[in-house]
Amino acid sequence: MFKKIVSYLKLQMKIDVKFITIILPMFLLGVFLVSITLNNIYTETYDIERFNRAKETIRSPITVENKQETKRKTRETVQSIEDRYDISGETTQERIEYIEEIFDAIEKLEKEKIDKKDDEKDEKADKSTEDKDTVHYTNQEKVQQLGQILSTEINEEVNANDFIQLIQLEPDKRKEGEKLLIASLRDVLNKGVRTENLQSALAEVKQEIKYAELDADLQEVLKSLADFAVVENSFFDPESTTSARKDAASGVEPVIIRAGEIIVREGQTITNEIYEELKLAGLLNKERNLYPVLGLILLITLIVSFIGYEMNQIAQKGKLDKGKIISIITISVIVITLMKVVSLFTDQTNHLYYIVPVATGSLLVKQLIGERLSIVLATLYAIIGSVIFNGEIPGSLNVEAGVYFFFSQTAAIVFLRNVKDRLAIVRAGVGMGIVNFITVLLFILISFEKYTLIDLLTQSSFAIVSALLSAVLTIGLLPFFETSLGILSDIKLLQLSSPNQRLLQKLLVEAPGTYHHSIMVANLSETACEAIGANGLLARVGSYYHDIGKTLRPHYFIENQVSIKNPHDMIEPIQSAEIIIKHPYEGADLLRKERLPKEIIDIAEQHHGTTLLKYFYYKDKETNKDVQEADYRYPGPKPQTKEAAIICICDSVEAAVRSLKEPTREKIDEIVSSIINDRLMDGQLDQTPLTIGELNTVHSTICDTLKGIFHSRIQYPMKEAT
Repeated sequence: MFKKIVSYLKLQMKIDVKFITIILPMFLLGVFLVSITLNNIYTETYDIERFNRAKETIRSPITVENKQETKRKTRETVQSIEDRYDISGETTQERIEYIEEIFDAIEKLEKEKIDKKDDEKDEKADKSTEDKDTVHYTNQEKVQQLGQILSTEINEEVNANDFIQLIQLEPDKRKEGEKLLIASLRDVLNKGVRTENLQSALAEVKQEIKYAELDADLQEVLKSLADFAVVENSFFDPESTTSARKDAASGVEPVIIRAGEIIVREGQTITNEIYEELKLAGLLNKERNLYPVLGLILLITLIVSFIGYEMNQIAQKGKLDKGKIISIITISVIVITLMKVVSLFTDQTNHLYYIVPVATGSLLVKQLIGERLSIVLATLYAIIGSVIFNGEIPGSLNVEAGVYFFFSQTAAIVFLRNVKDRLAIVRAGVGMGIVNFITVLLFILISFEKYTLIDLLTQSSFAIVSALLSAVLTIGLLPFFETSLGILSDIKLLQLSSPNQRLLQKLLVEAPGTYHHSIMVANLSETACEAIGANGLLARVGSYYHDIGKTLRPHYFIENQVSIKNPHDMIEPIQSAEIIIKHPYEGADLLRKERLPKEIIDIAEQHHGTTLLKYFYYKDKETNKDVQEADYRYPGPKPQTKEAAIICICDSVEAAVRSLKEPTREKIDEIVSSIINDRLMDGQLDQTPLTIGELNTVHSTICDTLKGIFHSRIQYPMKEAT
């Protein structure tokens, strides 16, 4: 029961710690983000009445379809579609064939008349009598014959006088009249003749005949035949009409009110149509404004959840402290505030978001915390930027701004490599400038809008200035985070590693042996740390300062005893132990006074852990059997990090190997193995995240490095004195 209570209390403590270190800061950051982006999604509502004048210009906050207007437009389009008629080709062909039949029949009768004359034997008959008989006989005969051979409809509708007049015409004129009539009929009938335009179609044919160069008699008979030939040949087609109206209705574009589109201008009268558009856009409905706010809260919740998750990952590695939490919040506030300020002066034409030094956040986070978190924050800042620069149009995102911010920050992360000094940030700024320029050029090339050379130069200059500003702001803000929040960056470590640092000068002058020892430990530690993925630069700098406490009593340490008698020979072992055991903690006090980073101070305190000062312990035990081992152990704490643990090992290894007269490969390997095993068995590495596999890597790396340092040398012959 007691164990369950203890477990429950521990769980509650963990929850409380997590709430204070992660959940509460993320909640505060979320509140800030919501407040800074609220006006980008919140729709203002208006108390407006019909037929009043608008007091200000009102734009649509959303893109929405005006369905009522779309229906009206569709209805008008359908009504504008005329009825579809099907022109009967059969009727057209039938009427033309009737006309051709009439003329062909008359031509045939004329031909038979000529043949009959050739067969007459009495060529001497009286000519006048013959003509008279022929006319009388021929007209009657031919009308009768035409009646026998022509179609019934022709006989019923065409007057006999028209046949007589056609018979009396000369063949050439009759042929000419036939061609004109058929051509006119074909043209009119092919257009389609309906009941309502029958008379106009007939008038068109007669008009053609009237203005043709034909005899009056021929024109009259052709007009009479036109009355017979022109009939209705175009009939209403319900299926085609319905299909045409459906096609027209489907082709009507919806009437869309675009986000940002002006619905009513200042001073304009609010008509029913404008009022309905305002209502449709939600500008008269206060309740509708809650939905965008809820959407924004969900977005911000997702964003701070991702940040919180990354912070929790850092916390599980034991690397999340108050300084880093404050840094994440502060950097986020700075970057988002810069975006918001620039957005106040940005419109759809000036593209001022190109000048935002958004990469400042990525550069700072990578230097102060790590690359993974900087990539995550770069992505999230880009999303927030696409909201802030949406022109205060709810429901829209400025994707171009988001993409630009993402590429700019990613370039900053990629180009910030091999940090040796603050100029590395400037070099990263140059790389950012190139990427920013390419991104702007990309947007211009894929845009449908026309850009001038001035536009290209202006926007490109904004992008380049953004990169330079990011570098300058990073250089300016970095010391604030390093000093005020105690965060250790690579640049700070490089500064601390300079031999010109006051404490290192003190170590070199007052304890030169210890200084040399520290340099050797630094070489070993850095190589070992880099082999297992730990911070090699931190290990190097920590090694430089780990024995700074020896400067208070340098001659009590063997590496500084040159041509002098060992002072430990003149005091009791317990007194010697007290002096030796104090040096890590006296060194930590010196480092605190000089305000060095906590990581360096921790290494100085932890590099001996709770190890036993064996030499003086066994020396005292020779004369005092009741000696307490605890009196000869360092009080700790034990190493807490990989870097501190490796320095703990390398410190002992370097001293042990340096004491060898002939450091062979076998002896070096034996000493390194012995010291690592001793630290393991003594529990000195219990509180570090080192694994057995990593210890094996550390062992082999240290051995290889030492074998390179203590390699065999040629013994040069000495010249004998004469």
